[in-house]
Amino acid sequence: MEGKTALGGSGFRNLLWAQALGALNDNAFKTLVALWALGKLAPEESSRLIALAGALFVLPFIVFSNVAGALADRYPKKRIIVLLKWIEVGLMSLALPALYVESPPLLAALLLLLGAHSAFFGPVKLAILPEILSERDLSQGNGLVQMATFLGILLGTVCAGLLVKTLGGSLHLAALVLVLIAAAGLWASLRIPDPPAAGGCGPLRFNFAAQTLADLRGIRAHHGIFLSLMGSAYFWFVGAVLQMNLLVYGRQLMGLSEMWLTVFQIVMCVGIGFGSWAAGRLSREQVELGLVPLGALGLAAFSLDLAFSFHSTLRTACDLACLGASAGCFVVPMQAFVQARSPEAERGKFIAAGNVVSFAAILAASGFLWAWSGVFHLHAGQVFLVLSLMTLAVAVYIVWTLPDFLLRVVFYPVANIVYRIQVSGAENIPRRGGALLIANHVSYVDAILVTSAMSRLVRFVMHRSFYESPLLHPFVKIMGCIPISDSDRPRDLVASLKKARQAIQDGEIVCIFAEGAVTRHGQMLRFKKGFERIVQGLDAPIIPVHLDRVWGSVFSFEGGRIFYKWPRRLPYPITVSFGAPMPSDSSTAAVRQSIVELGSDAFRHRLAETLPLPVSFMREVKRHPFRFAMADATGAELRCGTAMVRARLLGGAIVRALPPCAAVGLLLPPSVGAALANVGAAMMGKVTVNLNYTTTRESVLECAARARVGGIVTSRLFLKKIGWEPMAGAVYLEDLARGIPAWDAAWTALGMLLLPSRLAEWIFLARPRAGLDETATIIFTSGSTGSAKGVVLSHANILANIESLGQLFSMRAEDRILGALPFFHSFGHTVTLWFPLIAGFGAVYHPNPLDARKLGESAQKYRPTFLLATPTFLLTYLRRVEPEQFRSLRVVVVGAERLRSELAQAFAERFGVRPLEGYGCTELSPVASANIPDFEERGTRQQGGKPGTVGQALPGVSMRIVDPESGADLLPGSPGLLLVKGPNVMKGYLDDPARTAEVRRGEYYVTGDIAAMDEDGYVTITDRLSRFSKIGGEMVPHVKVEERLHSLAGRMEQAFVVTGRPDEKRGERLIVLYKGYDDIEGLWRRLNESDLPKLWIPARDAFHPIAEFPLLGSGKLDMRKLKALAESLAP
Repeated sequence: MEGKTALGGSGFRNLLWAQALGALNDNAFKTLVALWALGKLAPEESSRLIALAGALFVLPFIVFSNVAGALADRYPKKRIIVLLKWIEVGLMSLALPALYVESPPLLAALLLLLGAHSAFFGPVKLAILPEILSERDLSQGNGLVQMATFLGILLGTVCAGLLVKTLGGSLHLAALVLVLIAAAGLWASLRIPDPPAAGGCGPLRFNFAAQTLADLRGIRAHHGIFLSLMGSAYFWFVGAVLQMNLLVYGRQLMGLSEMWLTVFQIVMCVGIGFGSWAAGRLSREQVELGLVPLGALGLAAFSLDLAFSFHSTLRTACDLACLGASAGCFVVPMQAFVQARSPEAERGKFIAAGNVVSFAAILAASGFLWAWSGVFHLHAGQVFLVLSLMTLAVAVYIVWTLPDFLLRVVFYPVANIVYRIQVSGAENIPRRGGALLIANHVSYVDAILVTSAMSRLVRFVMHRSFYESPLLHPFVKIMGCIPISDSDRPRDLVASLKKARQAIQDGEIVCIFAEGAVTRHGQMLRFKKGFERIVQGLDAPIIPVHLDRVWGSVFSFEGGRIFYKWPRRLPYPITVSFGAPMPSDSSTAAVRQSIVELGSDAFRHRLAETLPLPVSFMREVKRHPFRFAMADATGAELRCGTAMVRARLLGGAIVRALPPCAAVGLLLPPSVGAALANVGAAMMGKVTVNLNYTTTRESVLECAARARVGGIVTSRLFLKKIGWEPMAGAVYLEDLARGIPAWDAAWTALGMLLLPSRLAEWIFLARPRAGLDETATIIFTSGSTGSAKGVVLSHANILANIESLGQLFSMRAEDRILGALPFFHSFGHTVTLWFPLIAGFGAVYHPNPLDARKLGESAQKYRPTFLLATPTFLLTYLRRVEPEQFRSLRVVVVGAERLRSELAQAFAERFGVRPLEGYGCTELSPVASANIPDFEERGTRQQGGKPGTVGQALPGVSMRIVDPESGADLLPGSPGLLLVKGPNVMKGYLDDPARTAEVRRGEYYVTGDIAAMDEDGYVTITDRLSRFSKIGGEMVPHVKVEERLHSLAGRMEQAFVVTGRPDEKRGERLIVLYKGYDDIEGLWRRLNESDLPKLWIPARDAFHPIAEFPLLGSGKLDMRKLKALAESLAP
């Protein structure tokens, strides 16, 4: 935020120095006076004098705090701080004569003046924090200020004790040290940031009693602030009693020397400083009120034990340390809450009023100590017992009065021990006033996570069955949850919605999980529209909320079960993201889209903890070295440990065989050898470039030259199979395998498998800590609609896609993917090569996806569960693979071209699994969306896919449909240009920044595809933008015409392809290329009789037979050749 400084910035550090040195001086002088009194006076007289000294020091806080607060609101705070530091130098100079003459009246007067100085300094030092720190840093900032304060107190105590011991009777010389400390504080204050005045214009009133009462009456309207000020006052009451009573406790009950009393003060101050620091850290980037009752209970418990621990010095020291830590946790969140929630122009007044109450409490502490020790004659231990009982009553009152405090106590272990919450966008939560939070629903602890990510109390709309659960009902009732259910009677349903609406009107935060159920398959469910009725017409914002990484925790249904699974790690990291406020009339689709985009942004946080591809693979292998890794049609079969070692050996051999280079070319079919070569090259820090062997030799060499590879790794046997002559300068797998020394193999195997992971990575990987944004591979596009482009993909791109796929498909160790797509294809490279290696399941490779017979034999042998293919390949398998050979499949995903429903149904009937359509492209690493299997179990059904669509965007990916010309967002169901955003979007095109810029719209990639998205987020691809013909000013989609032709002809396989060519009269005309169909006359007649627009119907002479459709290596139609063929035909 503009004008704010960071916690680690010099401005904030100088404020800490100014505060710590001031606290040091105050405490050093007070302690000098107290130690002087203990050494000169009788025990009872010394107790009374110490109490009087404490009262004199705090009396100015009561008298002057209101004026100080008004000044802090009216004038620039830095100027006030600097002026006060000059005054401090003067006061410390006066300490010299006062200590020299040892006059109690002079010392008392100086304590009074120091108290007045601190009374003016207190409000301004706290009021300046929100002006120089962002709200997300406020809790930690308060924790550090509190720690600095008690560090100053600690050093002041130590300093006073050392000065007394060192100077003996010349105690007045200690004042010289105090003057130097005050000068250092002045120097630090000159370097504090100088924010402008807050603009307060209230009058300066010196009738502190009347002004304080008036201020407190105004503050009572801010209920949470008022109670926090009262809680802070009690903290100072307890601290004053502890500090004063501890001197008597140690001297009279324990018989300790002054040095031991100093040690006890140090221990308690260290505890407070640690507790304050810990409170700031535990609060993360918010005001964490859940720490307050925990701190109060700690104060009660340890002060109770302190009442009986005077027989043990160690036990007493432990109690004091824990008391201090509890006090820090108790007060820091309340201070931050007051600063964050107070009106800016009155912040100084609020803090000043709190100071008056706090120091009135300190004054009351003197009276408390005097009464219980002097009047009721209780010894110091019994005084601590009374204090414990009072604190317990306060803790009970806090819990009873503020249910959100209780809520945070109950949920804190789950939120901060089981999970590590990272909050994004907390500034979007209104500081005051009503709002509706709408969140995705991933687990049964989502409400806890949302509550823990923000400082305001949240009321949840929850399912009635959970609300009425005997176990949960007492808690959710305290939380103010609002029950609702689809099975409610209409009037009950309306009443629940009205109750939520009224809560927002009353200024409360309400949260609803619009899906109405926890997802069972990891994808977002349909959003229900009930929330629209809650906020309709209200002047309150909708705040979209996204919970990321919760899927996979023990409270989610990942793996098909909840609770009964080992946590992946503790604490489990998650991200809670709050989006920008949306108007109350926002549609369901708009809110859903906003939440999806939050998920896309949050996904980047996952990558911050992710390691490069080869390191991630090694970590997985170290966990499961004997798990099945890969096999191929040659009979090669490897376990994970063996695959890792062989990949490293092969990678080393490749590097030795090639000249120094950044990239390595690979010309190999899907196989164990090709997989090892890719992984090995990556282990050696090389960029892999898998080359397309289905194109011409010249095209391969051209792509290799463009990628600047140091050489091409291939196989003599493979070149012979594809009919190519040996390549000059190529490196052959057969030679590399023979050239690996036995000692190297033995050392590599022992080292990689037995050494600790980090050490093995540093020894055997060339660049174990390579940046995730560095290039991992270059993949040349298929060029189906234009020239091939070199797509540069980073480690982060591929890892993000793997993370998304892993969330959707929940692959298990026993799963195996049938990998027939070549590695020069982005789906083959990411999904069949790296996905199984990093996600920890197996892969079965086959060199030719059209060799259905041998592929079926491999499937029968290795029992794959996951198949990635194209509809063209499925048609081949449908005819040539036996049902029992594919019986093990549980998921079949197809892409690259449209999946016709007839083919999907036929495949499902033959093999027992229905193919699911997905979408992606090389530039998206490659998967962007996918349908997934529906969830159906015990009467619960959740839709995972919609036939005819390519599914929803993957987790971490967001899609938008915009007008191709204006770029404006389109309504659900309207076809337009498809844009995709996510960490899987490529780095760019190889050496082509201009073309890269063409396909970028901000963070979005312009796919060039025309699509429509429904309200549930399911995307239907209409066609490539390039596969439209503009005829008479109207855009005619080729695919729609193709679909009608196939439907009228009753063909399942590809029999017709529609393309276009220029036409002088109408701009373009449609051309139909067909094969294997004879009755064109009848087909054209039926086409004219259909409901297809007349402009979309090709002319009779536009139908042309061809022998075969040209295909790319990926199995997609080669549209560039088809278009050239159409244009070459005679008109």
